[in-house]
Amino acid sequence: MSYRIERLGHHGDGIAEGPVFAPMTLPGEVVSGTLTGQRLSDIRILEPSDRRVSPPCRHFKTCGGCQLQHADDDFVAAWKEDVVRTALAAHGLDAPFRPMAISSPSARRRATLSARRTKKGAMAGFHSRASDVIVEIPDCRLLHPDLMRAIPMAEALAQHAASRKGALDVAVCLSRGGLDVNVAGGRNLDGPLRIVLAQLAEAHDLARLAWQGEVIATRRQPVQRFGNADVVPPPGAFLQATAEGEAALLADVAEAIAGASRIVDLFAGCGTFALPLSANAQVHAVEGDAAMIAALEAAWRKADGLKQLTGEARDLFRRPMLPEELKRCDGAVIDPPRAGAEAQVAQLIAAAIPRVAYVSCNPVTFARDAAALVQGGYALRGLRVIDQFRWSSHVELCADFALI
Repeated sequence: MSYRIERLGHHGDGIAEGPVFAPMTLPGEVVSGTLTGQRLSDIRILEPSDRRVSPPCRHFKTCGGCQLQHADDDFVAAWKEDVVRTALAAHGLDAPFRPMAISSPSARRRATLSARRTKKGAMAGFHSRASDVIVEIPDCRLLHPDLMRAIPMAEALAQHAASRKGALDVAVCLSRGGLDVNVAGGRNLDGPLRIVLAQLAEAHDLARLAWQGEVIATRRQPVQRFGNADVVPPPGAFLQATAEGEAALLADVAEAIAGASRIVDLFAGCGTFALPLSANAQVHAVEGDAAMIAALEAAWRKADGLKQLTGEARDLFRRPMLPEELKRCDGAVIDPPRAGAEAQVAQLIAAAIPRVAYVSCNPVTFARDAAALVQGGYALRGLRVIDQFRWSSHVELCADFALI
């Protein structure tokens, strides 16, 4: 039996009537395969799309790290923008789209590798699609070349420190000091394991190695540069996926709140936006993780030429900032997790902050919050899709709101 692919779903799978889900297919293609439930496997392309290309990475068919290498770049860009348009349209909204910012291949500076022991030693890589099977990725086209050095390190960690049954999650990030590593899922930490881990950090020239968030070895400070400030984030702290993506987001945020003299940065992390913005304005940074706020404040104190910056550790889902706390601000930056920021957006509207820059990693919750802002008297002046996660179905954006 054959199926004609009608569209792509939010996870990048082709969808035929039924619905039938067919990974690595494109709209308009006719395919066949083995149907299990609603999912097609062993897929054969009977009529290919003219947007189909040869995947640039030899691991694509087995690795789950990318979903869209079989489509040309223009198709992927249009599809990601259409995901955002569709989410907005569901709330009766539209907006001018600025040209999409796409990160280069081999630009990812952070990743979480899976690693496990094997009978012959160990292996590390990404999971296969919809599976806990680990696929080795020696020729990955996604990761920065300096991040590829983490693969043998992750294998060594698994060989010496993983339990017999479980896999390690090895979160690795590039820093100015080298590889910054935080491991989860391994053996319980004891004296002998500490010694082994310290030796591995030395052998693999790591800047820092943490085990379940506890720092085991710091050979060099894992510095991240935000504007004029050098930040040493806590282990596993959030960082934008590529330097290009971070630069595009920062430029759009700065443009959206240009002229603001008092800015509140909500879900501020370690200061990706707060620290650069403090070069020209007073900033109050709010973040739920106290360690991230401490890192941000320490970096501000050591930097030169910045205006006043204050930090606050606060769960903005349980305790959003209220209008009386926001009334002195004339600009707001908000960069919530995937759940969006429904409660906090309501308070921003009540405070009538003139300019809002909204950074989102979920078009659906963004559209919900955007509709609230528009209903509350704001104009959605424009937005840009930022493709940091190249060849994936992940969509990020930055939007510009102004009080009418």
